[in-house]
Amino acid sequence: MASGELTELEAAIEKIVYIFFSYAAREGKKGTLTAGEFKELVQSQLPNLMKDVGDLDEKMSTLDVNNDQELKFGEYWRLIGELAKEIKKEKVGKKK
Repeated sequence: MASGELTELEAAIEKIVYIFFSYAAREGKKGTLTAGEFKELVQSQLPNLMKDVGDLDEKMSTLDVNNDQELKFGEYWRLIGELAKEIKKEKVGKKK
């Protein structure tokens, strides 16, 4: 990575990556989220953005594109993208 102080956006991306791997390291494979790790991450880090998601097992299943019962970083990144789209919709909707 480039040297120097990270911008606000760069720091946000780094934090997203760090949080994934800190939860992924708790059980199972170190580079994937188990169902338990996913639930812990959502409940502690995304309680407001995912409060209306419903069943977390179902949500994990929709994100787990290869059906291996774990979320790899790319599958987790899909979730971040979905959440970002919802935030964008709210922001664009409020400007009307």
